[in-house]
Amino acid sequence: MAGELSFSPIMSDALVILGAAGIVIPVFARFRITPIIGFILIGIAVGPYGLGTLVEEIPWLRHITISDPEALAPFADFGIILLLFAIGLELSFNRLWQLRKFVFGLGSLELLIIGSSGATFLFYVSGMDLTGALALGFALAFSSTAIVLPISGTRTPVGRAALSMLLFEDIMIVPIIFILGALSPYAQAEGWTGLTDTLWQGGLVVLVLLVLGRFALPSLFSQAARTKSPELFLAASLLVVIGASLATAATGLSPIVGALIAGLLIAETEYHGEVETIMEPFKGLALGVFLITIGMSIDLMTIWANLGQITLAVVGVLVFKAIVTGTLLRLMGARRSTAAETGVLMASPSETTLIVLAAATSALVVDVETAQFWQIVTAIGLTVTPLLAKLGRVIARRIEDTPELPEEDEHEARTIIIGGGRVGRLIADMMTAHDQAYVILDSDPDLIIAAKRDGYRATFGDAARGDALSRLGIELAPAVVLTMDEPVLAQRLVSKLRTNYPDLLIVSRARDTDHAAALYRAGASHAVPETLESSLQLSEAVLVDIGVAMGPVIASIHEKRDEYRERLERDGGLTKKPQLRTSSTEA
Repeated sequence: MAGELSFSPIMSDALVILGAAGIVIPVFARFRITPIIGFILIGIAVGPYGLGTLVEEIPWLRHITISDPEALAPFADFGIILLLFAIGLELSFNRLWQLRKFVFGLGSLELLIIGSSGATFLFYVSGMDLTGALALGFALAFSSTAIVLPISGTRTPVGRAALSMLLFEDIMIVPIIFILGALSPYAQAEGWTGLTDTLWQGGLVVLVLLVLGRFALPSLFSQAARTKSPELFLAASLLVVIGASLATAATGLSPIVGALIAGLLIAETEYHGEVETIMEPFKGLALGVFLITIGMSIDLMTIWANLGQITLAVVGVLVFKAIVTGTLLRLMGARRSTAAETGVLMASPSETTLIVLAAATSALVVDVETAQFWQIVTAIGLTVTPLLAKLGRVIARRIEDTPELPEEDEHEARTIIIGGGRVGRLIADMMTAHDQAYVILDSDPDLIIAAKRDGYRATFGDAARGDALSRLGIELAPAVVLTMDEPVLAQRLVSKLRTNYPDLLIVSRARDTDHAAALYRAGASHAVPETLESSLQLSEAVLVDIGVAMGPVIASIHEKRDEYRERLERDGGLTKKPQLRTSSTEA
């Protein structure tokens, strides 16, 4: 009938996903549990093996279940791409170079030893043919980038070790899949030729991206920043990450290689923090979709029917991988606590395991029934990864009472000056004169470029949006100084800062006494009306120069300032008399 509202399957699935995010994130955050488990549980519940089995009997369940799980695959893949992009933003080429020993040393040893050992076991014990055993062994050797890194981070010793191994695994995805195709019983002679072509073409594309990105990205994001449009900044970010991913995918390399390179290139610009902030919600939601697809692949009835075999397989994989990874880390000089925690965290299989299994099945290297069994084992392993992280931390504390401290963060206790104009620069000069650390934050790229050229510590970011201040370590900052000549924005920022940081010293420039009163009501520690202070200093200068004694002049200035303080208290509705101090004449 006219006006009847109907949803397409895609719209219905989107509502289910958004509803799941709205439930999972706040509820699990309330109990301090990672939302990873919540998304996987939602996937189990709304998937074809959960409530989806009851749709025929209870039709209204169609509205709260996923009608086409395969349609979510592109969104899940996009989540992995955004994750690798975010990892690149946290890194830099210098930091990546520092990790080279672990990436190509530890990473290669871990993958080779676990993969070959697993293949040997499957070949001799399970009776699989050699090609199938190799495919399955190396598939199970991968660990989950999408789940491990959000848990471990990249700056702790555990995070650095995990990142090194995961980066090497991500690099090796394409060669392993090509080799599986070449080893297929029906493979053509072009298999190895295809691998060679992919490698040289991919290398050429990577080189072009590095050269083009080094020169083009600063200009691109500078133009986007000048527009003051968050939408354009987001569009530029998506253009870069998707373009780089498509470029590497076109040559046969994994799109995540392009995403990682895009992140590394942007990390070298002034805009990496703003890009990271603006992309965070999209990355989180896309990863949520990925985790939901993992949950949808878990068939609880099949697990129950094969509980013994599946449990044995899961435990065997987890224990073996944890022992090998932990032992390698110890041999490379890691502390016992770090080796144990990293080994347990990296023990589960990966989303990449599912990709390799699918490729092996398509190449007729692994039969469908075997692939389905190990897909369930992989899904369970992914589900328990957050629990493994907690177990790893417990074991690490038991092994060593004094675990390694996190890597030194670039944050330090420094005053944050919001606004890089003449007032902000003058304050920065005074901070330098008295050996006080500071950083200037401004959303005008031209001001930041000029400030950095003149030797100021400055960075690009919009203090009014996202967590730009958190990136600068506002939790450690002794003070925040607002210098912009934008009264409404200054008042909003003061209110937001006072709400989030009750004990923070907030000093703000005010246009006049009325604006100062509004800033005090918003929560400013000190508001300095520029019209008042400039008038008082002009008065002092003229009175002294025409022959009036300095003492009476200073006394009258104090009296006039006190008069304005009383007016601010009365007209501004303040509960106490505010402080108006900045004059050099004040004792």
